[in-house]
Amino acid sequence: MTEAADRIFVNGEVHTLADPDDGGDEVAEAVAVRDGAVVRTGRTHDVELLAGVDTDVVDLGGRVLLPGFVDAHTHLTTVGRYLVHADLSAADSPGAAVDLLAERAAEVEREESGGEAAGGGDEAAGGSDEASDGGGTGEWVLGYGYDESTWDESRYLTRADLDRVSAERPVAAFREDMHVAAVNGVALDRFAEVLADAPDGTVPTEDGEPTGVLLEAAIDPIYRAVEPDREETRAVVEAALDQCAERGITGFHDMVRDSHAPRVYRDLDAAGELTARVRINYWSDHLDAVREVGLATNAGSEFVETGAIKSYTDGSLGGRTARLSAPYADAPDETGQWVVDPEELDEAVAAATEAGFQFTAHAIGDEAVDAVLDAYEDASETDAGEARHRIEHVELADDDAIARLAETGVVASVQPNFLKWAGEGGLYEERLGPERTAETNRYRDMLDAGVELAFGSDGMPMDPLVGVHHAVTAPAEPQRLTVTEALRAYTSGAAYAGFEEDRLGTIEPGKRADLVALDDSPWEASDAIDDIDVALTVVDGEVVFDDR
Repeated sequence: MTEAADRIFVNGEVHTLADPDDGGDEVAEAVAVRDGAVVRTGRTHDVELLAGVDTDVVDLGGRVLLPGFVDAHTHLTTVGRYLVHADLSAADSPGAAVDLLAERAAEVEREESGGEAAGGGDEAAGGSDEASDGGGTGEWVLGYGYDESTWDESRYLTRADLDRVSAERPVAAFREDMHVAAVNGVALDRFAEVLADAPDGTVPTEDGEPTGVLLEAAIDPIYRAVEPDREETRAVVEAALDQCAERGITGFHDMVRDSHAPRVYRDLDAAGELTARVRINYWSDHLDAVREVGLATNAGSEFVETGAIKSYTDGSLGGRTARLSAPYADAPDETGQWVVDPEELDEAVAAATEAGFQFTAHAIGDEAVDAVLDAYEDASETDAGEARHRIEHVELADDDAIARLAETGVVASVQPNFLKWAGEGGLYEERLGPERTAETNRYRDMLDAGVELAFGSDGMPMDPLVGVHHAVTAPAEPQRLTVTEALRAYTSGAAYAGFEEDRLGTIEPGKRADLVALDDSPWEASDAIDDIDVALTVVDGEVVFDDR
C-alpha cells in the first residue's frame, strides 16, 4: 500500500523548471510531499490518490507554483538592518534621507529613555564565526540603502547633512552598495586617528577637511563599531527571514564577515526555527579559523552549510572604485582601485583551493574580472569548474572573459536587479558612458556561451521577482532572458552554485519540497513581473508564509 502524503498542493499551475537536458519545464496541476520531499507531480486527480486521513490539502486556486527561490548572494544582516534602522532606500533627495535619519534619531532617544537601547548585553563568544568587534549599535543613529543616482541632486550624503541629524550622537548612512558611507562630525572626531591611516583616496577632503564621505577600507572601523551583538543580530536575522518568506526565498548564500550571524543561524536551526536554508560564505581572512574548527565547503546540516571562501578585488561603480581597463566617463583620471590587489588575491585563492574550499571573489570592473579568472587558472591544479569557484557581480565582462568563464566552468553569480542602473541617464551611463553601459550585465551572452549563471540580489533589494523582471526587460534588448531562463537562474542556477542541484532548484520527485506560489503567471505578465505577489512559501514541505 502506498504511504500517504503529508501535504498535497492541488489545482495549481505547477512549473517544474527542469533542465532542458532532463525534458525541460513541464507543467502539472498538483504536487505531493512526504517527509519534506516531493513524491509525485501530476494532475490533481492523480495526486489526490496519495491523500490520507491526516494529509493537509492545500488548494492553490489556479496559482502558479514554482521551485523556491535561492538568492545566491546576499548580506542578510544588512537586509535586516533596513527593517530595524532607517531605511534610506525610500529617500528621493538628501533632505529626505536626513528626515528619515532624524526620525530614527528620535526612536533611539525613546529606546534609551525607556531602557531599551538598541544592542544588548550579550557579549561576543569568540571563534571563527563570531564577531571580533562591536557590541550593539547602542547610541548610533544608522541608515541603510540610499542611492543618490536616483536623486535630482545626485551626490553622496556628507558630514554637513548628518550634522543636521545630531551633533551629540554618532550618525552613519550607508549607500546601497555598502562601498560608500557618510558620517557626521561626532563620528569623524571619534575615529580621527584611525581614519588618518586609511588608504589614500578613501577619506575625501574639501579645503583640507574630511567631507564625511568614506570609501571602501575607510568604512571598516565604522562597520566594526556598529556590528550588532548576538542578541541584536538575532533580531535583525529574524526580521530578514520573515521578509525572505514573504518574497518566496527558501534559501540564500550569505556573505559573512566578523558577524554573529553564523551562530544565530545554527541556534535557529537547532531549535527548528530556521525558515530558509543558509549557505555561509566566510571571508578569506577567516580561512585559517574555518579550517581549524573543521568546517569545509558543503559541510553542515540540511539547513546550514559552509559555502565558499570569499574575497574582494575591486569596489563599486557607484563609488567609482570598480577597477576598469579604461577611465570612468565622469572621472577621466580615474580607473578605480584594488580593494585586494591581484597578488594578494592569488595567494588567497591558492590557499583556499589547496584546502579544498570553493572560492568566490567580488569583481565588478572588467580588469577585476580578468584578475579573478587569472587567479583561478594560475592557483589551482584542480579544474575550476569542479571546484565551482565563483565570481560575484561580473558587471563588466568582455567577450574573452565570457569565453573564459564558460571554458573554466567558473560560476557567474550575478545580480539582475543592478539593471535598474542601466536605463538611459542612469548610474551606468553616468559612470561608463552609453557604449559601455550596453556591455554591462551580459546575461544573454553568458548563457549562450554556456556560462553557469546564478542569480542573487546583494540585498538591493532582496526580492527575486524584481531581479527576474529586470533580466526579462533589460534595457539592452539583446541581453534579455526569457522568463523561464531568468527563473531557472534564481532556482536551479543558484542551487548549482551551492552544489545543491541534486536536491533543490526544480520540482521533481526526490527533491526537497521548497516551493513558492505566485498570484499571477510571470509568463503572462512578463512586463510587470515585479508587481506579482507571493501567495505561499514552503520550505522542506512546511508552509512558512501563507497570504492566499
